[in-house]
Amino acid sequence: MMKQILFAGVIGLFLTLIGTPLLIKLLARKGYGQYIRDDGPREHASKRGTPTMGGIAFILATVAAYFLSKVITGKPPTFTGLLVLGLMCGMGLVGFLDDYIKIVKRRSLGLRAKAKMAGQLIVGIAFAVLSLQFADSRGNTPASTKLSFITDFGWTIGPVLFVVWALFMILAMSNGVNLTDGLDGLATGASVLVFGAYTFIGVWQWQESCANGETLTNPNACYEVRDPLDLAVISAALMGACLGFLWWNTSPAKIFMGDTGSLALGGVLTGLAICSRTELLVAIMGGLFVLITMSVVIQVGSFRLTGKRVFRMAPLQHHFELKGWSEVLVVVRFWIIQGICVIVGLGLFYAGWAAEK
Repeated sequence: MMKQILFAGVIGLFLTLIGTPLLIKLLARKGYGQYIRDDGPREHASKRGTPTMGGIAFILATVAAYFLSKVITGKPPTFTGLLVLGLMCGMGLVGFLDDYIKIVKRRSLGLRAKAKMAGQLIVGIAFAVLSLQFADSRGNTPASTKLSFITDFGWTIGPVLFVVWALFMILAMSNGVNLTDGLDGLATGASVLVFGAYTFIGVWQWQESCANGETLTNPNACYEVRDPLDLAVISAALMGACLGFLWWNTSPAKIFMGDTGSLALGGVLTGLAICSRTELLVAIMGGLFVLITMSVVIQVGSFRLTGKRVFRMAPLQHHFELKGWSEVLVVVRFWIIQGICVIVGLGLFYAGWAAEK
């Protein structure tokens, strides 16, 4: 079973390492370069014209790595796996339309806000509704109508409230990653760390699945999660694909992921959290995305209420740029913050399991 994870990670890495430079040449030939906002840090002006929509590379690599790992090992795809990949591709499509308008129409803000929101809502609702269907032999659907931290807890909130909750998570995380994608390699490297954590969580949940019966290490803390191993396969494929992309996306970036990539990453991260029953835990493991999103909320709220700005510029990474930090310094220190968040999240995940002994 573990071969699937190894193959998915290696294939994802290989495909983006060799595929991304080909995409760079294609995008450059068509003139699909990044449009830089005039109100951003002055140092970013030199990035104007850098090929964007690079998210295409790791989206295609992840999908290919998933299915190739299935072909190699002779294991069939699962509904949960297809659903999470569908969420990634759907959000990526919304981001692609946004990027395309920025490039072709030379409009830095891309899709109109209502159109972008509508696209995200359609994809999110489809995922939420389908995730409550197709129960396995134990009655587990990909998602649960209970809230979850390291596993399900509390009362059932019902399908309607679940759809609302899932939409909130998808919109919050996808836009959080989108806001983080402002410096070379920042969002890509941070995502690698979280996908690595979800690879571990998927493997652990598979080993400690309630379906394993007498072989469980801790029968009192088993996991009722449908297809946890497939979630690990997708996470490994994403980790490998993002690592390969980071080779070309790190400073100075040869290509940007664009909204195509950031919305896809945020969407698939939410899908992994919902289907692994770690909905609230993802806010800790993806703490950098939450921190950067909150910096924008604080900045906007403060300006509207008092007319004053808390930060020199939001999102937060640009505040430190304007304070004199180099781009690479900001990125590396923010990666360290994300790494700490992942360690804390994994610690809480394991502690929750161990506490049931």
